[in-house]
This record gives sequence, structure tokens and C-alpha cells, in this order.
Amino acid sequence: MQAIKLSNPGGLDKLAPVALEPVAPGPGQIQVDVKASSLNFHDYAVVSGILPTADGRIPMSDGAGIVTAVGEGVTEFACGDKVLSCFFPNWQEGAPALEKLVGVPGDHVDGFAANTVTMAAGGFTRMPANLNFESAATLTCAGLTAWRALMVETHLKPGDWVLVQGSGGVSVFALQFARMMGCNVIATSSSDEKLERLGALGANHLINYRAEPKWGDKALEISNGRGVDLVVEVGGPGTVPQSVRAVAIGGCISMIGVLTGFAGEVPTTELFQKNASIKGITVGSRRHQLDMIAAVEAGNLQPVIDSTYPLEQLAEAFRHQESQRHFGKICVSV
Repeated sequence: MQAIKLSNPGGLDKLAPVALEPVAPGPGQIQVDVKASSLNFHDYAVVSGILPTADGRIPMSDGAGIVTAVGEGVTEFACGDKVLSCFFPNWQEGAPALEKLVGVPGDHVDGFAANTVTMAAGGFTRMPANLNFESAATLTCAGLTAWRALMVETHLKPGDWVLVQGSGGVSVFALQFARMMGCNVIATSSSDEKLERLGALGANHLINYRAEPKWGDKALEISNGRGVDLVVEVGGPGTVPQSVRAVAIGGCISMIGVLTGFAGEVPTTELFQKNASIKGITVGSRRHQLDMIAAVEAGNLQPVIDSTYPLEQLAEAFRHQESQRHFGKICVSV
């Protein structure tokens, strides 16, 4: 069995292949032949050393593969089943709680940069029947984060307005889910080429935020002064002021990313005048994932994949992510 391990204190040059023996599943566990994973900012934060982890950690939170062995007491899965990992294996359902948000693969415990993993069966769901392994592996973190923002926390309905920022995995999934349910979507980017691709995916209105630095005002103009019901906020402190400007009275800003930093100012007066809310989103539960999978199958949603790298080129995949040239998800074929 081959895996990629990370040596402390982190860095892309600290990712190295190792040979390991597969572990037989114990009670309540399954062994999975991993076929694909995908890159998230969380994974980059781990491998680059932004988020400290144990020395020798096997990274990657996302995984799709085939069950090759089942432990005693496992009834939900059988050998040959196609499965998808859960970002929070201990968050089965209900509201988030501290004890549910521990055990993240590739961070708190070893992840999916390996040919084979042995983990608790509750840390997996079935894989969408309409997707291949690479496409399915994009759903665990980015897809479920977008799903929870739109469908669990905000309760959008057809005709509502959604603003997505950029062309990363969460933003593209949010665009796809929003269009599936009949929402109006405003997409922002600094690249006209990427905006054209976002339009081809169904974005109704496009804003180049370099040409329109006060893009919150532009979003208000596009929505006839109403504002948007949901902002999928992936930028963080550098973009929150414009998100507050863009959001409608009673609307929501789903705080998902911190690409512009970890702290900054929030225009609180405008926020409370609008009776709007900022809601932190960290992926979702296993129950949320099962609901998302049903929607992916019903709508035949096809994730947007930028590129795929073999496992041994994991560092190169992260360098491509670091360049911010990608559109959609970067995958790893295991």
C-alpha cells in the first residue's frame, strides 16, 4: 500500500511517499480501496503548515472508493459498494457540537492520500450513482459546504437572489445548486474569462470586481435595489464590507472562507440596519450529505473539475491550487 505523509513543520516539499501495510477492519469499521480525492483550502492549510497537525500525518479530507472488507457489526455496507467519505465522521445528524467536529480526516486523523484506508463505517455514505469516483470526491467538503449554506441554513426558494464569489469549488457548487432550484445568481470574479465560464454554468449576472470595486452597489443595482438573499462569502475580511452592502434586508451572509485574511472590520451599522445575519458554515453532517447526494442524483449535477493529478504528484496539485489559476475542483487519482 502506498500513501503520502506530511513531515512537520509542513510545506509542500515535506510531502513524501511511504509504503504501509493495509489494516484489517475491526468492529464497526470498513476497509476502502481509495480511488480519488480532491483538494480544498483546508487541505492546503494542513500541508502548508497553516494548520498544525501531527508529524507523519496522511493528508486529504475527501475520499471516494470501493469497500473491500467489512468489520463485525457493519450492516449498511458490503464489499463492492461505492462509498464517499464524510468530512466530520462524528457529526451524524442534528446541530453542530464540539464533539461532532473532531476527527476530521487528513487533519485530526490520517486521511485519504493513500491506496487503502480503514475507518468507522459511520464516516462514509453511499456514493452518488450518477458520478464517477473523481466527481464524487469533490462533494465531501466543497459540495456539502455549498449545500448547507443554501439548503440548510438559508431556506432559499425559487426566485431568490444568490451572490457567489469567484470560481473555486464551493462557489461553483453554490452556483450549480442555486440554479437547480431556480434562484437568480450573481457571480463575481477578477477574470473576464472565468466570468464567461460562470455564465455558461448558469450565472444570470456577472461582475468583474476589479472593474467594479464597489460590487455590492452593483449587486443592489442588478437586483433593482432589493439586494441578495444569500452571499456565499469565501473571501473573508477583504470582501465582507461589500457583501454587507449587497445583502438584502433580512438576508444572510454565509461565512465560508478566509482567502483575504483571518480578521477585519465589519460594517456593523449597515448589517443591523438591514436585519441581516452572518452565519459561519463548516461543511455539514452525514445526514446533510445524504440529502445532497439525493439532489445530485435527481438533478444529475456534474461537478466542475479543473484538473486531475496522480497521487504521487500531490505536491504539484497543491502548487496548482496555490496559483489560483484553477476553475472548479482539482482532483487526485489514487
